[in-house]
Amino acid sequence: MKNIYIIGVGLIGGSIAKDVKKLNPEIIIFGIDNNEVHLEEALSLKFIDKKATFDDLDQADLVIVSIPVDVTEMLLPQILDKVSDETLVIDSGSTKASICKAVENHPKRRNFLATHPIAGTEFSGPKAAMEGLFVNKTNIICEIEKTAFKLQERALTIFKIMGMNMRYMNPDAHDKHIAYVSHLSHISAFMLGKTVIEKEKNERDIFDLAGSGFASTVRLAKSSPQMWTPIFKQNKTNVIETLEEYISNLTKFKEFMEADNFDDIFNEMENTNHIKKILNGIQ
Repeated sequence: MKNIYIIGVGLIGGSIAKDVKKLNPEIIIFGIDNNEVHLEEALSLKFIDKKATFDDLDQADLVIVSIPVDVTEMLLPQILDKVSDETLVIDSGSTKASICKAVENHPKRRNFLATHPIAGTEFSGPKAAMEGLFVNKTNIICEIEKTAFKLQERALTIFKIMGMNMRYMNPDAHDKHIAYVSHLSHISAFMLGKTVIEKEKNERDIFDLAGSGFASTVRLAKSSPQMWTPIFKQNKTNVIETLEEYISNLTKFKEFMEADNFDDIFNEMENTNHIKKILNGIQ
């Protein structure tokens, strides 16, 4: 494998490029991005070697698509149109059902592998990219049976070298589970941040009084709306279901407070402490 093309040179695409560069400096990495500033930053940070365009994709051995999920859904068929029969195309989107549906009947469906590396930070853009982002992180792979076997092997070799752990799901199950463990967390952070901003008009008060608990809870509210709005749109049904359950739990907590029922509040929190055992070992 000689030529890798990264479409979207931000946090995920850039971090993959950094790992690949470290593992094999001889590989040539090409960057494609509609943001010229991002391309220049990626060049200056030296995790891409050259700029490229969609017309160059026929030269790719591997194409990594790391752009907003609505754009991936739109462009993925065009990407597959352009690549050779030996090219592996991977996406990294946080939703999978709509993306897989978009190429289910494409003549080169066998060249595509749907993946979702569960890794990232609240930051975006090329400067957010980092080496080792994916070490010991889970990479969810969907519909692997629809990808050509030799391309599966190529992908899995790369993922294992990068230190990722593989988990296999169908796209619908992925989107349902990820709505609870990822999408709801981001909505909660955005709405907590909104509530505090609306009530605490003095920004200095927020800065001075915010403790580590608030900072860690609201951290995800710094995430990119350009990335997350399409995710919520594509996974609308599952996200609404999780919100209904979340709002129900918040309402119950409020009712306990109004009734001075602090024994039940204690029990709710104590039962929820079980999450510590579930998440033990996750950094």
